[in-house]
Amino acid sequence: MKVALMSDLHFDVNGISPEETLNQRADFLAAQGVQYVINGGDTYNSFEKTITYMERLQAALPDAKVYFIAGNHEMVHDVSYEQLESPLSDLYLHHRWIDIPGTDWRIIGNNGWYDYGFASNLVGRDFAQWKRAFWIDSSIEQPMTDPERMAIVLQQVEGDLNLAQLAHKRVLFVTHFVPDDHYIRYTSDNRFWNMANALMGSPRMGVLLRRYGTSVVLFGHMHIHPEPLKIDQTTFYDQALGYGTSRLHEWQQPDFMTEWQNRLKIIDLDKKSIKRVDEI
Repeated sequence: MKVALMSDLHFDVNGISPEETLNQRADFLAAQGVQYVINGGDTYNSFEKTITYMERLQAALPDAKVYFIAGNHEMVHDVSYEQLESPLSDLYLHHRWIDIPGTDWRIIGNNGWYDYGFASNLVGRDFAQWKRAFWIDSSIEQPMTDPERMAIVLQQVEGDLNLAQLAHKRVLFVTHFVPDDHYIRYTSDNRFWNMANALMGSPRMGVLLRRYGTSVVLFGHMHIHPEPLKIDQTTFYDQALGYGTSRLHEWQQPDFMTEWQNRLKIIDLDKKSIKRVDEI
C-alpha cells in the first residue's frame, strides 16, 4: 500500500501555476502506483483555493485517495475557526480518521496548533503580542488563547488515538505543526528565531504520539528538509517543500517539479517494517 507524503507546497508564495503542474504531479504519482496522497497543509494562503486544488488532484487520480489538512497559511483567508472544526470536504482530514481497507492501518489527521512550549527557554516573554506584531498568524481569528487551542487539539488527538488503539490499528498521523523538539533550533545570535520557536508547535504532541506507539507521523511547517527520524516506535517525516523565491530560496533543486519529486516521500505500509519506496 503506497502512500505519498508531502507538505508546504506554498503555490501562491512560490508563484506556481496549478494548471502547469497538476497533471504532471498526478501522472508521476500514478506511475509510482501511489494509492493514498496525504498533504500536511500550507498549499495556499487560502482555504478555498486549497480545497479546489485538492479536489482537482483527486479527479486527476481516480485510482488513489487524496486527503489534506490545513496549515496556518490556509487559516489566514476564507475560513473561520468554527469552519475549520467542521467537515468542509470529504478530503479534509482534520479530527477525522480513515481506515485503509484490507490492512490494519488507520490514517488520522489533525491540523494542530502551538502552545509556546518550544520557547520555554525564554522567560517572561509575551509570545501572543510578538505574534500579533511579526507573524502571519496575527490575522487568524480564534475564540481562545494559543495554549487553550492547543489543549483542544491534544484532547482531540488523544481521543482519536485511543479509538485506534482499541481497534488494534497501526496509525499514520498527519498534522501541520512541529511535534518534537528534535527539530527546533535554538540560537545565541537570532532573537527573532528564538521567539518564532514558540509558534512552531508543541512538545506535548510528540509525547502523546509516542505514548500511543504511533507508527508514522507526517508534518510540515518548518522548511528544513531533514531526514526521517525514528524515536521509540514512531518515525517522523517533515516533508515540507518550502519557498523557492528570490528572497527565501530553500529549495535544493532548480525548479518546482524536480524539488517536489525530491521532497516527496512514498512509503509502503504493506511492509512489516515501513520502508521508503526508494529503499525497497
